[in-house]
Amino acid sequence: MADSKPLLSLDGDAVAAEALLQNVFGIVVDEVIRKGTSASEKVCEWKEPEELKQLLDLELRNEGESQEQILERCRAVIRYSVKTCHPRFFNQLFSGLDPHALAGRIVTESLNTSQYTYEIAPVFVLMEEEVLKKLRALVGWSSGDGVFCPGGSISNMYAVNLARYQRYPDCKQRGLRALPPLALFTSKECHYSIEKGAAFLGLGTDSVRMVKADERGKMIPEDLERQIGLAEAEGAVPFLVSATSGTTVLGAFDPLEAVADVCQRHGLWLHVDAAWGGSVLLSQTHRHLLNGIQRADSVAWNPHKLLSAGLQCSALLLRDTSNLLKRCHGSQASYLFQQDKFYDVALDTGDKVVQCGRRVDCLKLWLMWKAQGGQGLERRVDQAFALARYLVEELKKREAFELVMEPEFVNVCFWYVPPSLQEKKGSPDYGERLAKVAPVLKERMVRKGSMMIGYQPHGTRGNFFRMVVANPVLTRADMDFLLNELERLGQDL
Repeated sequence: MADSKPLLSLDGDAVAAEALLQNVFGIVVDEVIRKGTSASEKVCEWKEPEELKQLLDLELRNEGESQEQILERCRAVIRYSVKTCHPRFFNQLFSGLDPHALAGRIVTESLNTSQYTYEIAPVFVLMEEEVLKKLRALVGWSSGDGVFCPGGSISNMYAVNLARYQRYPDCKQRGLRALPPLALFTSKECHYSIEKGAAFLGLGTDSVRMVKADERGKMIPEDLERQIGLAEAEGAVPFLVSATSGTTVLGAFDPLEAVADVCQRHGLWLHVDAAWGGSVLLSQTHRHLLNGIQRADSVAWNPHKLLSAGLQCSALLLRDTSNLLKRCHGSQASYLFQQDKFYDVALDTGDKVVQCGRRVDCLKLWLMWKAQGGQGLERRVDQAFALARYLVEELKKREAFELVMEPEFVNVCFWYVPPSLQEKKGSPDYGERLAKVAPVLKERMVRKGSMMIGYQPHGTRGNFFRMVVANPVLTRADMDFLLNELERLGQDL
């Protein structure tokens, strides 16, 4: 590589640029799409940080490098990256690789436009509205608003900001001094972005009142009612409840009808964080888990998770038809949102959001939906539920595994019980010893590269595995592999 002729720039050299990209695409197809999705290949090639720095040669220098060196850089980046498209990657709430969604992402990146005006993104302005309209219809709304956000955390933060602005519009100009002490409510199983959003928006984490959840992780409406009364007694003004459809660890769905009843009685904004569970709305068999979602004021939904649309694809949906998004966030920048343009300036949607530059996140979902159809996506959701049920039944047959609870979604939570502990379940230190098993097995599987699966403690429970059944190419054989591999990795414990 050191002897290769430097290629200082491809600027203006269309032939060389095309040759480089053809080669890069070839590497991506071979190393990511073909090998990265093959069960016979590793999920990851683990290296310690200092070694990885040396292998990647991360330093940025004054001199450019040759095309051969650049292609080798691409191969190295792929080689040492985790293959989230691999059928044995169970680590996060996203996984898999949908070819149509990837095609949409490639087109999006190639066109390199910003989703703020019809002037420079005419196709995507119209497309985004059509996709959001479809998602709203699945929620149960015939009208409304929405926007694609850079992740579910931002969608949740937007919902809090919109609810606050709706009640106290003066806060946009006057800030926190226009506000009394506010209180928002969510369950202790909520995503951490609710507290982060409260801190970021100046409300403070103390404004977040944690509502009790039952043993399955669902918000208890009676405790929500109690918490609202307590907040009012302390002089705070309740303004929002954030319910969760598909909690991060247990995959629980809050009872939305009952929560909506409480919100209605107290005049509170109801936000539903369905970032994980929203795609269940596509399934006629399972959408009952979100009964009552149509009563929400806002919904966060991440198709990049269960639908495998690719990072990132996160929608914030609103029932509002009063242009609340634009009134809350707009600043009417005259150099971008001129009001005397030659087309309908209502198509310039960029003033609805806090960002200026905003990437196109609708094409990958639109193209995948065009290819799969709603029926194909419904089958994908139903298949995930069916495989999760298969895994649960197989897990019950083996002495080395213990369910945390019966799942209602595709989060299957369990302990691996090694041989040394299988006869000691009643011993005083059983829980403490069992909690040490998952971290050991996680290290072993990652160093081996055989699979990746997350673990965590939860409340009084020690570390357990959270298996996420989401990749659309998964089969029963992959579920069997998971159990067999854990037994292999832990047989000496």
